[in-house]
Amino acid sequence: MHTLASFSSKAKDNPSKWARAGVSVTISQAKGVTQSLLKLRKHNSLKGRGRIAVLDCAECLQDALDNLHNSLGVLRKLSSQTFNDQMGDVTTWLSSALTDEDTCLDVLEDKRRKQVKLLLNRVTNVSYMTSNALALVNKLATAGPQCLENSYSKT
Repeated sequence: MHTLASFSSKAKDNPSKWARAGVSVTISQAKGVTQSLLKLRKHNSLKGRGRIAVLDCAECLQDALDNLHNSLGVLRKLSSQTFNDQMGDVTTWLSSALTDEDTCLDVLEDKRRKQVKLLLNRVTNVSYMTSNALALVNKLATAGPQCLENSYSKT
């Protein structure tokens, strides 16, 4: 709720705007976590399995970001003629992003270093945000293409 509060005056009761806002905020958070993972890798502060875990997690989050960007791209260009297909694509991409994030969490889970535990919490937060974005997209899909009227100002 807190992460989307700033969109409430713009989105009001428009499911399309809420879905775009949910994915946009998730992208922003996922980028931040990915950058932190890459910084950790560059500083050589981790060795061995911990370093490999961070690299694997960064790759998973990059894949998740690709799926999130694909989703936002489609949400910005929704069409009543292809709405159901578009919703299918977006839900597939968001579900894939969740899977990527879960894989990252699995990879980091048994690492005990403080830095890794902090990242684990941040990845968990991104996963929650992705799940919320998926819920907003599902609400949009349920609302149907008729909710698209007057919803195309960018969020």
